[in-house]
Amino acid sequence: MKTENPIQIAVLGLGYVGCVTAACLASLGHRVLGIDRDERKVHQVRNGRAPFYEPGLEELVRDNVAAGRLAASSAADGIGAADVALVCVGTPSEKNGNLGLVQLRRAVEEIAARLPQRSKPLIVAIRSTVFPGTCEELVQPAFANHAGVRIVSNPEFLREGSAVHDFFDPSLMVVGSDSPEAARAVAALYAPIGIEPCLVSLRTAEMIKYACNAFHAVKISFANEVGALCEKLDMDAHEVMTTLCADVKLNLSPAYLKPGFAFGGSCLPKDLRALVYRTGRLDLKLPLLESAMPSNDQHLKRALEAVLDLPAQRLGVIGLAFKEDTDDLRESPVVTLLEQLIGKGRDVRVFDPRIRLDAIYGTNRNYILETIPHIGRLLTASLDQVLEWADYLLLAQKQDAATMERIHATGLPLIGLVNGAFHSVIAGPAASHAAS
Repeated sequence: MKTENPIQIAVLGLGYVGCVTAACLASLGHRVLGIDRDERKVHQVRNGRAPFYEPGLEELVRDNVAAGRLAASSAADGIGAADVALVCVGTPSEKNGNLGLVQLRRAVEEIAARLPQRSKPLIVAIRSTVFPGTCEELVQPAFANHAGVRIVSNPEFLREGSAVHDFFDPSLMVVGSDSPEAARAVAALYAPIGIEPCLVSLRTAEMIKYACNAFHAVKISFANEVGALCEKLDMDAHEVMTTLCADVKLNLSPAYLKPGFAFGGSCLPKDLRALVYRTGRLDLKLPLLESAMPSNDQHLKRALEAVLDLPAQRLGVIGLAFKEDTDDLRESPVVTLLEQLIGKGRDVRVFDPRIRLDAIYGTNRNYILETIPHIGRLLTASLDQVLEWADYLLLAQKQDAATMERIHATGLPLIGLVNGAFHSVIAGPAASHAAS
């Protein structure tokens, strides 16, 4: 699955989106240079290593570096040879909920600074999540004096834990621009994947990303609130939601529509805050979207109350990242839960198969150390250490069948957060369905 027309691409930012994008585009046959100010990320990629855990990414980086299709640099000089510059830098939340655009401004300035040395046209594609109007208000003015630059919005729809799979089998491909030619050129980068792109306007592309993430967050909150009501009414929440999802004509997709734990991560909370902040400045009330974060907070509070009610002296927690199959700890509801439990004097130990504290750095490490500075003494190196130490287990992430068998074999009491019904069961063969 290789492109017939390989393109020279510069990817600015080698985080969760940028590194996956760079490695996957290189595997399609393009020549890709990943650019990041973080020397550690650059060093990892140059040596054929992924700078973070993501299933399938390590192999892609290794193979494409070896093949000469993927390179990395801490300097932006390589932009000079690129046909397309994909901007994949972070846009984290500010304290007031607005998006932080410092990294985006810096990336745009670095691109603009290299333009005088160029003789060929350049497409600047913004893959970072930005509020509608950002490309017109921030990106386009930086290139106002450069006639050969075209601006495109190419939002990503990659889920951490399945990002490589999502790249090659995407749910949606959106490319927006005021230049139809530039939009088609960016869409052509992904031609070997075989998905029909949605070619839209610049602002529409930016808004589609927000609409999708807001919908995902609302779906999770909706399912969790239905689950909470069903539990009060002594009903099977999964039977209710499974039946609801059987209506594929009106109730859309079953994705996210499963009662479970609170949402977290680097996307949904950040994007909801930005929507609420910006719509508030427009004197526009959107009660459902405004209620999604408080609803999520209430769901987390219900989980905390259920855990505090446990007669546990030693509580073993399985899962720390915001979801399984990622090492991203940013805004993980498990981290918030642990913070509250520790504050209430609970004795806790944690195991997550994807978390190694010595391998976490940057924003991810800062977040966990600021939130739970003593996390080092809570983390265990193996599942067996938790199972031997604990007198109660808290399942905060979905686990594979083999892990669940080991958990059930202990006979320890277990409370599962992943099924949305925060009640205790005894870990054993008969409890397998209820706890997993």
